[in-house]
Amino acid sequence: MPIPNLLRLIYRNTRVNTDPGSLIILLGLPALYLVFFGFGFQSLAGAAAGGKSYLAYLTPGIMAFQAVMAGTVGGSMLWADRRYGMLAQLLVGPFTRLQYLLGIMFTSVLFGLGGAVVMLALASLLVGAGTVTLIGAGVMLGTIALGSIFFGSLMLLVSALVKSNNAYNSIQILVIFVVNFASTVFYPLSSGLPLAIQVLFHLNPLTYVADAVRGAYFSQLTPTEGWQVLVLAGETVVVLYLAIRAYMRSDVSME
Repeated sequence: MPIPNLLRLIYRNTRVNTDPGSLIILLGLPALYLVFFGFGFQSLAGAAAGGKSYLAYLTPGIMAFQAVMAGTVGGSMLWADRRYGMLAQLLVGPFTRLQYLLGIMFTSVLFGLGGAVVMLALASLLVGAGTVTLIGAGVMLGTIALGSIFFGSLMLLVSALVKSNNAYNSIQILVIFVVNFASTVFYPLSSGLPLAIQVLFHLNPLTYVADAVRGAYFSQLTPTEGWQVLVLAGETVVVLYLAIRAYMRSDVSME
């Protein structure tokens, strides 16, 4: 029985991004954050973490951060495929532009969920098994999947618009740095922060992902997280629409 084109593309994208070098970035970097930040700041951040160990507080934040790392997969795939003419070759074959786009988005979601599960398993070895409920697990995975689509769309949009490899890499690094540290991944939003940084926290979609995942992880979901997820869904629709328009209008090759 022939394998559907979409599954073939997802398999191809997964194979391309599971080499040792890619896995070090996609999984190794968040794991290092979890280990070194978790143990290094534990004695300093106990009070800020609401009485929990900082390592336990950080765990759902790093799980949420996997949505950002997964999002870079889609943008990097499109950039490389256009740069080296692979996209043109794929579209000459039995694949359509829509199938290629869906393949990238599903791959981003797959990496986001897979990376989150790996971080949860690592955290269980470091701090012990948590008490995540079935509903909580569903909220966590659903929110991370939504976040992966958002950041996958964002990086896809950048990849479709930027012509320079140096520019693309610089923008990607800047996006990772800003959304990571201007969010509640590592620390809670405090009124003691400068107003500009507080605004950045509120505008940052990763804050919404981290808050929802953390609430589900500790079984402390509130209506606030529900509204945040709704806002995230709206932002995802907008960015996905812009990414699709830019991708459909972009050249299939940079040569």
